[in-house]
Amino acid sequence: MSSLPECLAQPEYLGVEPYRIDLAAPLLVLKARRGILACGYLSVATMNKLGEAGAIVTSVREYEDMLVAKVVAVSERAEKLGVTLGMTGRDALVVLNAS
Repeated sequence: MSSLPECLAQPEYLGVEPYRIDLAAPLLVLKARRGILACGYLSVATMNKLGEAGAIVTSVREYEDMLVAKVVAVSERAEKLGVTLGMTGRDALVVLNAS
């Protein structure tokens, strides 16, 4: 787990765990209470198969980029929680981190 970036030092992100693996492009995941916000390396098809809640944002290299990017894919479980295509990563993360 990476150290908490400043952009996540807000009350609505309490408990969010950032993960980063440096590859040709970084693999970024923000693990929230009810699911994940991830970069395009991960697959919504796999999330659906496993019953996980997750949203995908693309063309991101930093956590800050994830928060402003638009959600391009949503798992079925995340959709039931209120995550929708086109919402910002910030809004999706708030939904996924709600109690």
